Amino acid sequence: MSQATTAQSGKTRKKRSPNTPPTGPARFLDGKSNFTIADHVYNQLHRSIVSLELKPGSPISEQEIAQTEGVSRTPVREAILRLSKECLVEVVPKSGTYVGRIPLASLPEALIAKSALEQVAISAVAKRATPSQIMKLKASLEEQREAAVDSNYKYFRQADKAFHQLIASIAGYPSIWAMIEQLKVQIDRTRRLILQDEGAMTMTLEEHTLIVEAIENNKPATAASQMDEHMRRIEKAAVEACKNFPEYFIQD
Repeated sequence: MSQATTAQSGKTRKKRSPNTPPTGPARFLDGKSNFTIADHVYNQLHRSIVSLELKPGSPISEQEIAQTEGVSRTPVREAILRLSKECLVEVVPKSGTYVGRIPLASLPEALIAKSALEQVAISAVAKRATPSQIMKLKASLEEQREAAVDSNYKYFRQADKAFHQLIASIAGYPSIWAMIEQLKVQIDRTRRLILQDEGAMTMTLEEHTLIVEAIENNKPATAASQMDEHMRRIEKAAVEACKNFPEYFIQD
């Protein structure tokens, strides 16, 4: 194509000057395209640690994990280093690598932050929830009730998480749930011990029911207060869990 033709077509590309903001649709990395073997190992270990499938203080063998996953020890070390930074793994020099004990001193701070975010979400839900959304919350309560009746604390944990995630979704603050997920790792580990106690699931269900009632009655302040009480009870239960399972906790 001749220069004249190019000029006539108006398709001559103009260079963008340095530091000029980009135009057009945003292009952000979603994290999936760079997923590595180390990420896979990390996810597997993270899930096992948070679910208490791997008990706090139990040893971790890099070689066994590498053999089980069919990978070299390098990505396993990378995953363990990442978990160590998150206080989920303890690396003891000249001793070995262990599942991290739950840092008791950090729980109150995490609960305060989680409660603050949840109260923002719950207040928004109480102001704007539609009848169909309230029905979804009630359906979540039924799922929790079924799990409590069957003493199925594993299913109850899943329903409990779905309930809180649904609240964030209805509030229109999906990013809040992402922040809560980061905050509640050690809280989740502790709750897995708490929910095994007799009556714990029933008590949690009662608290969730009061929250939904406040939402249905368009009482944001009451709903937020109920959520705060819910978090406070979890904190008290965490102290009891430490007494019952002292080997699982550490005063950091």
